[in-house]
Amino acid sequence: MTVVRPDTVPQPATAPAAPAPFPTGFVWGAATAAYQVEGAAAENGRTPSIWDTFSHTPGKVLNGDTGDVAADHFHRYRDDVALMKRLGLKAYRFSVSWSRVQPTGRGPAVERGLDFYRALVDELLEAGIEPVATLYHWDLPQELEDAGGWPERATAERFADYAAIMARALGDRVGTWTTLNEPWCTAFLGYGSGVHAPGRTEPAAALRAAHHLNLAHGRATEALRTHLPAAARTSVTLNLHQVRPLTGSAADADAARRIDAVGNRIFTGPMLRGAYPEDLLRDTERLVDWSALVHDGDVNAIARPLDVLGINYYTPTIVSTPADGTGDTRNDGHGSSDHSPWPGSEHVAFHLAEGKPRTAMNWSVDPNGLHALLMDVARENPGLPLMVTENGAAFEDTVDADGRVHDPERIAYLHGHLAAVQRAIADGADVRGYFLWSLMDNFEWGYGYAKRFGAVHIDYATQRRTPKSSAHWYSEVIARHGLPAEA
Repeated sequence: MTVVRPDTVPQPATAPAAPAPFPTGFVWGAATAAYQVEGAAAENGRTPSIWDTFSHTPGKVLNGDTGDVAADHFHRYRDDVALMKRLGLKAYRFSVSWSRVQPTGRGPAVERGLDFYRALVDELLEAGIEPVATLYHWDLPQELEDAGGWPERATAERFADYAAIMARALGDRVGTWTTLNEPWCTAFLGYGSGVHAPGRTEPAAALRAAHHLNLAHGRATEALRTHLPAAARTSVTLNLHQVRPLTGSAADADAARRIDAVGNRIFTGPMLRGAYPEDLLRDTERLVDWSALVHDGDVNAIARPLDVLGINYYTPTIVSTPADGTGDTRNDGHGSSDHSPWPGSEHVAFHLAEGKPRTAMNWSVDPNGLHALLMDVARENPGLPLMVTENGAAFEDTVDADGRVHDPERIAYLHGHLAAVQRAIADGADVRGYFLWSLMDNFEWGYGYAKRFGAVHIDYATQRRTPKSSAHWYSEVIARHGLPAEA
């Protein structure tokens, strides 16, 4: 990734009176994740994942919330697919609960677990909605964590076995497969800062986890290619940080370089370029022996050709190096912890963009960051199709007296970011689609049910679904295959 100086961030072009439509074939979708929406935590043979264990541990999740019921998508998927159809969605990005399919993370699949995903996919296809499957969205089977989790090399091999199971089960009906969603969060929030499951705070383990996630991606891609039809597409989704130095100083430039290394290039290096960046190795050599961690053949196994690169973006990352070497290192938008998710660069300070509106997550709203990120990735990876696989915002949504949910802030957020995607396409980026995060309100990890990202409001007491104003707005965008002149 190219680190962007503050004075070179692209500024928004003057909006045309009638924006051009998006390219023919551009995919309009929405996304969810298994533990966040499915519920049915102990049904049909499903066993605990690390998120079941973490959320049931007192003090780990706000208000003691768990994903035991969540949005009850497991039981209500038919109604949810019907709602997707009414909204006009062309694709639905969902993730598979590994422990619902393979409860111990080893051995044969549980057919009852596979049957749920077979039924979901069939329902989507019947509705004319393309299913896009993500194999891993943070819910490692607890038995594999008990054996060491992602810091252990064996977990990557187990993941490849699981990928083969899913390809054989759904490969005839699912055309796009994503191996991992945001492996940075898995490694560095799960094993570094501990704000995500499994809640470990071990910097060296976080770096080992990152390598084994990379290896898992490569092994799984190979397994998918072995069992999927030739026309199927393989991908990975990364939450790439759009890194900006706070000032033009050399120290802040180095801070940006460091965060780009451990936040982005630790994955894009081996996945897309066949090597870990040398500066990352230097920054972290006091924590891990990379020569022992990376075995012969690992990088070749990781660097499997991709058909699509998924990019998740919410807010930019602005950093500095404090003059005294200390600072507010945890204003990074990734939860509160006494432990850093940036091993080797714990001293770097993070800042919010000044003068920008903020979401309920206290994240700066800055569509220019998405445009800059897409252009960076496109320049550095010519010929690689891109997909915005998550983009959205949490706001303080309320139901009015008439039972409606008005969320003009979310509409403005989506309009600005879709305009940024449109500008990136016009500037030469090969962006093939956009998935709104998220389809519905859900279990928002460490925040429980306190943060609402959905275009569809969920009353958790009744499970009533109410499309918000933003859902209707997005439906109109899909129908016109383009943006209105104004939000």
